[in-house]
Amino acid sequence: MSGHSSRRGRRGHGGGGGHEGGDERWLLTYADMITLLMALFMVLFSISSVNISKYQVLQRALQKAFMGGVLDGGKSFQQGEPTRIQGVQSATASQQMDSSFQITSHSLFGRVAPPTPAEKAAAKQAAAAEESNLEQIRSKVDSYAHLHGFSGLIKTSIDQRGLVIRLLTDKVLFDSGHAELKATGTPILLEVSHLLATTKFSNGIRVEGNTDNVPISGGEFLSNWELSTARANAVLEFFLHHGVSESRFTVAGYADQNPIAPNDSDAGRALNRRVDVVVLRNVPSSQGATSQ
Repeated sequence: MSGHSSRRGRRGHGGGGGHEGGDERWLLTYADMITLLMALFMVLFSISSVNISKYQVLQRALQKAFMGGVLDGGKSFQQGEPTRIQGVQSATASQQMDSSFQITSHSLFGRVAPPTPAEKAAAKQAAAAEESNLEQIRSKVDSYAHLHGFSGLIKTSIDQRGLVIRLLTDKVLFDSGHAELKATGTPILLEVSHLLATTKFSNGIRVEGNTDNVPISGGEFLSNWELSTARANAVLEFFLHHGVSESRFTVAGYADQNPIAPNDSDAGRALNRRVDVVVLRNVPSSQGATSQ
């Protein structure tokens, strides 16, 4: 019995030794990971190192490509001598790569060919034709307003933006604090929409709503921004309903940010409560001329 038990004890001890060897297998995985990390760091180190000789070869090649080359026996660009391109100063060794890019950008984008005499003449002719069209529309609006008693409520002018048809909102287009068009504004809006739809040019049109600086308290709108935009949109919808192409329109609400008169009096505030219908220029006006 004792011998049998002794043999079993030796076998059990041997089995325990095999179990301990299995617990040490993690060392193999750990060693593999350390090896891979070392290889990774070696690769990172190798690609981060700059080969000075190759960098200098690249630098000289770029100089030759962008600056016409360096003459043999002459002074190098690194000595600060002027380049062969007028207006471009040479850079130090640490700045030459950036300067090459700047020279390329200057060559590609900085030099715009001046217009030819024919192009100047064509642009001048187009601007004159557009100015004539704007004047024709302005004259027709002024005549209609004068004949129907709206002269004091409608003003026209021509400025850098184009033709501005200024419609005062009080007693014509809207009630105070509202954005529903009144019947009294229908005749003049019909005439303006007819002129915009039938005139033989397709300039863009911006409808701009403006208010005075009196804050809104209660009512349908929370602020003058909402009110001015809603009024401009109401005029826009009227024009669309009466045949003006929707592709020509933009709408803007400026609240009290674009006053044409001081807001310190009733008369001034009344002038600022308005909708401007701006027939935009396609061609910039010459010399910034305006017509009041």
